[in-house]
Amino acid sequence: MLTLSGKAALVTGGSRGIGRAICVLFARLGARVVVNYHRDKAAALETVAAVEAIGGEAHAIPADVSQPSEAGHLVAEAEARLGGLDILVVNHGIWKRASIDAMTAEQWEETVRVNLGGAYGVCHHAARVMIPRRSGVIITIASTSGQRGEAHYSHYSATKGALLSFTKSLAAELAPHGIRVNGVAPGWVLTDMTRDALTGPEAAAAVRPIPLGRPGTPQEIAGPVAFLASDLASYLIGEILSVNGGAVLVG
Repeated sequence: MLTLSGKAALVTGGSRGIGRAICVLFARLGARVVVNYHRDKAAALETVAAVEAIGGEAHAIPADVSQPSEAGHLVAEAEARLGGLDILVVNHGIWKRASIDAMTAEQWEETVRVNLGGAYGVCHHAARVMIPRRSGVIITIASTSGQRGEAHYSHYSATKGALLSFTKSLAAELAPHGIRVNGVAPGWVLTDMTRDALTGPEAAAAVRPIPLGRPGTPQEIAGPVAFLASDLASYLIGEILSVNGGAVLVG
């Protein structure tokens, strides 16, 4: 049976979209959850309310995880609020169009700082909590963009490709300490971040390569994440689950 009963989980970027779906499902499965957000407090409180509506426990904690000190404060505060930290889901990220000929150094650096630097920050501090306890689960949320590349989003693809290697490296490094590290690589998922692309003039081109003929939902990503967080995945280390409706078939 898939259960997270008694577990304490931190989800970065947990206020909306995939992050919110993960928080709600984790709570439904018995976990206590910290909903991390950067700027949108109202959305974070809506996620907390959604968790509480099903009888769960959730706490909204703001932090810009691209700043190592704030990532450290977030992990410490999450541990204090929850009485421990069993699961970290690295879900935050930005996705902003920029063709390489027009992309500024600032745009490149922002994406690298948030998507990759933020992953380093929270994983660094979470590992310092989990290693002495010889237990824990870390799940990264990458993207099919990091597996196949994506025109006009080379900076995003670069960070997600790096996150895949980061995940596998941490898996090998932390497994001897009893910490399982795996990742999920979603394809097109209908969220606030992708809504324009999936409902505008480019929607047909985006959906055409998906054998299922539609984008995914946040809940369809949350399910595989919950599986990886559970004891059902106890022998799974360094795996990347590609959840994309068949659009990118990689093994």
